[in-house]
Amino acid sequence: MNVKDFYYELPDDLIAQDPLAERSASRLMVLGRQDGSISHRIFKDITGYFQPGDCLVINNTKVIPARLRGVREHTGAGIEVLLLKRLEMDVWETLVKPGRKARPGDKIVFGDGLLTGEVTGVVEDGNRLIRFSYEGVFEEILDRLGRMPLPPYITHELADQSRYQTVYARQEGSAAAPTAGLHFTPKLLERISAMGVEIAWLTLHVGLGTFRPVKVTDIREHHMHSEYYSLEQTEADKINRAKDRGHRIIAVGTTSTRTLESVADETGHVRAATGQTQIFIYPGYHFKCIDGLITNFHLPESTLIMLVSALAGREEVLRAYDVAVKEKYRFFSFGDAMLVI
Repeated sequence: MNVKDFYYELPDDLIAQDPLAERSASRLMVLGRQDGSISHRIFKDITGYFQPGDCLVINNTKVIPARLRGVREHTGAGIEVLLLKRLEMDVWETLVKPGRKARPGDKIVFGDGLLTGEVTGVVEDGNRLIRFSYEGVFEEILDRLGRMPLPPYITHELADQSRYQTVYARQEGSAAAPTAGLHFTPKLLERISAMGVEIAWLTLHVGLGTFRPVKVTDIREHHMHSEYYSLEQTEADKINRAKDRGHRIIAVGTTSTRTLESVADETGHVRAATGQTQIFIYPGYHFKCIDGLITNFHLPESTLIMLVSALAGREEVLRAYDVAVKEKYRFFSFGDAMLVI
């Protein structure tokens, strides 16, 4: 399957640079899995597509202020470090710019010495391992020195850092937001729960590997980076109960989808588990657990649009994206939403 099969034209002015003032006021495209129908709604009206007994599965990961600006100890040259994955208590896999300036043994100073880091190794794709030294609590220092790691296609400065965070974010560890969840408000979640929809929580810490461009022609040769996930027994029980009663499992985002499909058996039931997933979902994949998906509009040729295409069909998804462009939907992280049901 060729990567070019997932390309579409997107005008730059449709890339959302800022979040809307009201989270649930974003537009919602509803794509019917069975008939390919397309409807246009507002996100807060999504409750009209839920049924009592449905199970809505949500990723409660929290984005850390993972972008750090520092200087090389001996030269004073500026350097940027993006925290990707915690490997040990004080050792992180990082993306460093400029990477060629960060060699094993080099030291980086952040915040006038409040935090220092030593490059201890180089791993796949040139990422650096850095061991940090500090006094106090690392997370508190990170809150003081770090910035939200916005995607490169967002060029505006984010006035309110919390807008790149879901309202239910709890478990710290992501380098990027699970953006499908940015549309929810506490009030909307209360409405959904009140109508008899079960809400189940899981955690998948989003790494930048999810957003890596597919550089191979044959997508089957693409390698996904691993990401940490956790599904507790109480939440697995909610999902399995809905399955047993014949109700639908609706995932909020590709991250929830990848977690569910990683822990599901062939009957669609899930097991409580903690681990790493490298699952890559593209057309031809047989979904075991989910029946519907809430997601944003994704980059051309990305693994995310491939996942959506696996669920709804490549031609149907590209047709829906063509409609979204013509209707001037807002794309990517701060953009509008799609419900595949």
